[in-house]
Amino acid sequence: MKKLEPIFDIIGEILAVLLVVVWAVLIINSNFEFITNATVMNILTIIKEYGGLLLIGVVGLEAMCKRNFIFFLIFCLLVALIVIFLFFPGTYQQLINMV
Repeated sequence: MKKLEPIFDIIGEILAVLLVVVWAVLIINSNFEFITNATVMNILTIIKEYGGLLLIGVVGLEAMCKRNFIFFLIFCLLVALIVIFLFFPGTYQQLINMV
């Protein structure tokens, strides 16, 4: 398991830089509107929305590689639960209504 830690570390670093660039482009574009193509904006918005979850997953996997297998398995199950419930649009709204 510990052999995967450097791989997750590199992937996490790349994702973090990519997310910072995407957020910066979207914030600058909200003021100056240099991206006029709707498809490019949709792609950047999707990266913004789901990139954070992906980054959390990768960094969590990197951290769990250092722990024992039970913690790794619990983390993977929780991430799988989150991903599965992303396919149910009403789940997020119910969660917001509870708070």
